[in-house]
Amino acid sequence: MLLALNLTFSCSRSNGSGNQDLELPDQIPVYTPEIYNTFTHDADAFTQGLFYSNGFIYESTGKYGESSLRKVEIESGTVIKKKDLSPEYFGEGITLCNDKIIQLTWVSKKGFVYDKESFELIREFDYSTEGWGITYDGEHLIMSDGTDILYFLDPADFSRIRKVDVSANGKAVTRLNELEYINGKIYANVWQTDRIAIIQPDGQVIGWIDLKGILLPEDCPKGIDILNGIAYDAEENKMYVTGKYWCKIFELKVVP
Repeated sequence: MLLALNLTFSCSRSNGSGNQDLELPDQIPVYTPEIYNTFTHDADAFTQGLFYSNGFIYESTGKYGESSLRKVEIESGTVIKKKDLSPEYFGEGITLCNDKIIQLTWVSKKGFVYDKESFELIREFDYSTEGWGITYDGEHLIMSDGTDILYFLDPADFSRIRKVDVSANGKAVTRLNELEYINGKIYANVWQTDRIAIIQPDGQVIGWIDLKGILLPEDCPKGIDILNGIAYDAEENKMYVTGKYWCKIFELKVVP
C-alpha cells in the first residue's frame, strides 16, 4: 500500500544550504505533508540517521570529533542518553534490528552494533562502500552509499545478499541518503534536496514527498543545513522528519 501525505501548507523558498533542485520524471506522484506537531531539536546536531522506538527518537550525528549515538525525548528534545564515537569516525545512518542498534560510518567502512538499552558496543563489522543510510525490513538490512544503489544485507553476518539500482521512469536516482522502511516501501532522503523518494524493493521510485519550505533558514537562530532524517511510528502511523542542524523536528500524519 502506498502511503500519501496530506497538504496543509504552501510555502516556497529558494534552495539554501547547498540544496539542489531535483528534476522529477513525469507520471510519478508528488505528495506533500500535513504537519501535526512540531518539537524542539538540537540545533547543534548534524543529523545523519533517525529511527523511532517506544516513544523515543534515536539519532546518529556526524562530523569528525562530534559524531554520536543519541536517545532523545520527542516532546522536549532532551538528549537522555548519548554515546560519543571515537574522533576518527564520522557517524552516519542507524536502524533498529532485533533490539540492537546498528550504526554506519561514512568513509571508514566500519559499522557498529550496540545494545539498545545500554548503548554498549557489542561488535563491529566491515563493508566495502561508503556508509550513508540504513534501515531494516524485518528480514534484511538495507543500506545506501550515496549512489543510486541499495544493498540488501544479511543481519546475522552483514554479508551482501543482493543489490538494486534505484530509478524513476528509467532515470537513475542518485545521492540516496538516510533510509526508513515503511509498510513495504523504502523511504529515502535524496542528499541536497527537499525530497524523499518512495521506493519499491525492486528499486522503482513510485512517489516523492515534497518537504520544500517545511523549515526556513531564518526559523533557526544558527541557520540550517539540508533535510536528513526519517523516523516512523508504526503503531500511531506517524512520520518524523528533521535535518542537519535543524532546530525543529516535525511530526507528519501518514494517511493511506
